Amino acid sequence: MPYEADQSNKIESAGDTALALSNDEEYTIRIPAREKREAIGVLRWHPKGRRRIRVYLRLFAVALYYLLRELPPGELVVIDTEYTGHEKEIKNMLLVLLWQDDPSFDADNITFGHIGKKSPAHKKALAVYQGKAKANRTLTARDLLLPITGR
Repeated sequence: MPYEADQSNKIESAGDTALALSNDEEYTIRIPAREKREAIGVLRWHPKGRRRIRVYLRLFAVALYYLLRELPPGELVVIDTEYTGHEKEIKNMLLVLLWQDDPSFDADNITFGHIGKKSPAHKKALAVYQGKAKANRTLTARDLLLPITGR
């Protein structure tokens, strides 16, 4: 059974964002609202972040990168479709980051699909977003920007 990845509260929405990876093991990430705002502010003026939707897609891909680094080698993951029509772009951004760490990472191990409300990944991301569970890692603006800007 593949791992599932889900997001609670999109990057562009007010408030914190949480992401969860779930199967036999769970791993969660929280992005505080102030850290998102800071990263978005920097990327709006960065050459790679000219269009607003692209800023959100890049930040989502970076958040997924930190999440999928915890994916056991060779495992499959289904990422919930959050930005319909942009899956290929997100996957390409994500793969560039993953290949920097592991050039042998198989692109076919990542797919996009609907993750339902009964999914453990959905439940865990929601629990972290609502403050009912603690995230394994909290990302800072620097964490979000480093893979994109190099600083």
